[in-house]
Amino acid sequence: MPLHKSYTIAPNTKLLVWKITESLEELSNGTELKDVCQSRIDSMKSEQHRKGFLSVRKLLNEAGYTDFDLFYTEDGKPHLKDGKNISITHSFSFSAIIISDKSIGIDMEIRREKAIKIADKFIDKEFDFLNTEDVPDYVRRLIVIWGVKETLYKMFSRKGLSFKQNIDVAPFEMHDAKGTATVSYMEIEGNYSFYFEEIEDFTLVYSIDNN
Repeated sequence: MPLHKSYTIAPNTKLLVWKITESLEELSNGTELKDVCQSRIDSMKSEQHRKGFLSVRKLLNEAGYTDFDLFYTEDGKPHLKDGKNISITHSFSFSAIIISDKSIGIDMEIRREKAIKIADKFIDKEFDFLNTEDVPDYVRRLIVIWGVKETLYKMFSRKGLSFKQNIDVAPFEMHDAKGTATVSYMEIEGNYSFYFEEIEDFTLVYSIDNN
């Protein structure tokens, strides 16, 4: 069972990461799904997406939950029936969840130069501290910034919240593995800490709302 990592990152906050190496049959074994989720996975054409979906259910099991404890509100945000907050991500061969009493967000992205081509779609002020000449470092930082904005978007799940216009990531150092970002949208106004970790060819980012 390839649970890659499981640790408590703050009181009542747990993060779990799964490395997907199993076959669909292995992931399906012992995994009970709600009818609506079974229908959803049956309709997925991509085996990779099916594996991502099922690996998240394995992570739920590791955390003491099942698919029946998970539900989504109209804004697309996942919740747990016991009142705890949950955020979910999966990317290619990894999936991860974070569970907390507080508002949280998590994202995982593969590091690749493709991010350079779309950087101007999600970055504005951050260009001031990015060195575009150092391509490897530029890509690493781009993926962190992208992950931060995805993470905060998931935390608030507000329609219209713009990565480029409403979320600003402050300058950060890769070796610090953390930083801050400002969100300014409607009644949302504040600074939020984020943390990141590079796992193989992927970057994991998460944030906990301590405001």
